[in-house]
Amino acid sequence: MPPVVHSYDPPERFVPGTVGEPGQRTFFLQARSGARITSVALEKQQVEILGERIAELLDELITSGEPSTTIPAVTPLDLTDSDPLEQPIEEEFRAGTITLSWDVTDERVVIEVFPITEANVTIESDEASLAELPIDEPEPDEVLLVRLPAGMARAFADRASTVVAAGREPCPFCGGPMDPQGHLCPRANGFRRTPA
Repeated sequence: MPPVVHSYDPPERFVPGTVGEPGQRTFFLQARSGARITSVALEKQQVEILGERIAELLDELITSGEPSTTIPAVTPLDLTDSDPLEQPIEEEFRAGTITLSWDVTDERVVIEVFPITEANVTIESDEASLAELPIDEPEPDEVLLVRLPAGMARAFADRASTVVAAGREPCPFCGGPMDPQGHLCPRANGFRRTPA
């Protein structure tokens, strides 16, 4: 059975966002076109890395001079989006693999988000080496496919950075995240550090 593809080319809105208090936040990617909304849960690190990679891709394209359209070096003011996620949030799936590419033909950033899957390793004989073991990767049930113009991609990257940074304050000693009541700091030999 072919996977369900949640395709947005381009979306009216594509943003990262969170639900919950710092330290207990759930991260989402959310795409919207008209009344159709797709929300995909993911890890904080995935949001951070995706935002960084999009910014790097756009910067590389600017320096290469390859695209015929103008790629903004900063987020255009009319594309800045600080609104909360659309409600209600209904999680389609939890993100596993995320791919990022540049479509030269129509000059769009292409993001594909695949759900977490468990690869099945098939052992055919006891003598097979680990390097030769075939891995049966299951076909994903769903895919989120988003094709963004360069300006929207830059806005996404900036918002991703802001969303990630809005979490818990880092400990001034170890750099780990601090809860409002403090945390067990490894640099203080396990003693509880409290926010200043």
